[in-house]
Amino acid sequence: MRIWELFQMALATVRSNPLRTVLTMLGVIIGVSSVITLVSIGQGTSKAIEKQYEGLGTNLLTVNLGGNGRATQLNYDEVMQLENTSGISAIAPTMTRNSTSIKYDRTTETFNVIGTNDRYLSLQKGTVASGRFLAQADLDFRNHVAVIGSDVAKQFFGTDDPIDEEINVNGYMYTIIGVLQTKGSNTNGTSLDSSVFVPLPTMSRDFKLGNIRTAYVEAASGDQVTRVQTTLEMYLFNKFKSTTGYTILNSSELISARQTASSTLTNQLVAVAAISLLVGGIGIMNIMLVTVSERTREIGIRKSIGAKRRNILLQFLVEATLISGMGGLIGLILGIGLSLAWPYINPSQQTSLSINIGLYAFLFSALVGVIFGLYPANKASKLKPIDALRFD
Repeated sequence: MRIWELFQMALATVRSNPLRTVLTMLGVIIGVSSVITLVSIGQGTSKAIEKQYEGLGTNLLTVNLGGNGRATQLNYDEVMQLENTSGISAIAPTMTRNSTSIKYDRTTETFNVIGTNDRYLSLQKGTVASGRFLAQADLDFRNHVAVIGSDVAKQFFGTDDPIDEEINVNGYMYTIIGVLQTKGSNTNGTSLDSSVFVPLPTMSRDFKLGNIRTAYVEAASGDQVTRVQTTLEMYLFNKFKSTTGYTILNSSELISARQTASSTLTNQLVAVAAISLLVGGIGIMNIMLVTVSERTREIGIRKSIGAKRRNILLQFLVEATLISGMGGLIGLILGIGLSLAWPYINPSQQTSLSINIGLYAFLFSALVGVIFGLYPANKASKLKPIDALRFD
């Protein structure tokens, strides 16, 4: 019997029990659609991470100082002295106060306030939309000036020009001198768009902050990053007499770490989703066993008129593969639809469809039908005609 005839027979059987067929395919549909959706979300996250660090290059180092006590802390002047070190082109120390109350007129909102110097914007590859960024004179004279991100400007001023307007930051009035273009998050995960930037010495005085917690160090070139990182580690070790209390990360390490974490989580979720395919396979095997039992007399008649064992085997194997393949196809369509719709459901999470993953998931669903349909098909092919005809 030709494969096309077997396929037609299997399709007729499927059509005769539509509800049972759909329920049998349900596990495969859920498994395939879940795998495709989760992988697309994971790949979308990885691409978002790459985009987040796009343009920063690989010559930026982030120094985090988390020690307690004077012995493991640095002030602004100590950090800036490192700028004279060979291989270092610029340093931008920062002080950050998250969720700080910002007031303008009768509107009060909470945004991050970052105290830094005039090098910060170039290190983070940001751009001024209007006005200017902080200057060295603002630090020297501890001016009460501020540069605001695009989200802050939109929240307080809408489409109006905020330059020379005054905002209340932690009880002190700051004059807005610049607005940044929309950029997104920097290497430390802080959104530039929802931040207010002020001179570091001014913030240190107003917020009563003493020492630097984070500093961004730009190497003169990508080739010198390793040497600069080693120099910084030696300096901090000699300064603190310890290997604890500080960490130094470069952009490549940050990207790799976040992508590895994202990939690990995605793989774990996909593994969980793949279990649905196995459950679906077990469901197919159970239904096929029921089908063999229901069609025992049919098998006996077919064998008595000359059907061979391989014909019976192929008949039920094709039927199981058809059910799983149809479930895989529906799951493929559903998974693609969910992947495309997800960014609209959750705008903060982008997706990236992979044709290969969809194809592999579909083929695996068909393979599940072959594997789990083999036992019922083999059982049907082994039935003896006389016993099958006597079955009631």
